[in-house]
Amino acid sequence: MSVPHAPENVNIVENIESLKTRVAKAASGVGRDPLDILLVAVSKMHSGDAIRASLDAGQRVFGESRVQEAMDKWPPIKAEYPDVRLHLIGPLQTNKVREAVALFDVIQTVDRPKLANKLSEEMRKQNRMLPCFIQINTGEEDQKAGILPAESDSFISNCRDKEGLRVEGLMCIPPQYEEPSLHFAFLREIAARNSIDNLSMGMSTDFEIAIAMGATQIRLGTAIFGSR
Repeated sequence: MSVPHAPENVNIVENIESLKTRVAKAASGVGRDPLDILLVAVSKMHSGDAIRASLDAGQRVFGESRVQEAMDKWPPIKAEYPDVRLHLIGPLQTNKVREAVALFDVIQTVDRPKLANKLSEEMRKQNRMLPCFIQINTGEEDQKAGILPAESDSFISNCRDKEGLRVEGLMCIPPQYEEPSLHFAFLREIAARNSIDNLSMGMSTDFEIAIAMGATQIRLGTAIFGSR
């Protein structure tokens, strides 16, 4: 797969340092410890060179949306940097579960019973019980993946009790033209009543709001690598 390079005028190292400052300020502003917030660098559609530039800046947690793209570029990087953690943050097809379990370290987009069952089976086969996040479609958008809020409690229970998945967090992507804080608060409520501590929410345009609403992971792509 051909992957474009980051724009030449993008200084990835400076971007990461700037983001760390902004994260610290946003966290401190609401009495939180910046160290409790994990920055996931979204490297989808960016080259190995761009990823290596971010590795040089100390970044070690990355997010990819497509299994095949990740398979094309990440194995040699992970071999060179064994402390790297790779999160799947895009929709996962059941026919890619085997590859996803083998390559990724966290699955953030568990969003339907069939997928939960396939992941459970494959993780046992590979003896890799990966941390999982449940994706909640907080805006109930037809075009978006994710469990509907009304079904979230029963689905989380099913993933834990029936499938034996390590449900460690929830994630959401708010509707583009709605106030994100409402959706972040909604996700936080679902997490609280299900005793879930980790919230993956907030992207390049709204991560400071997400931090104020309790995000423990923020997924930043454009703010680090520039436009794709």
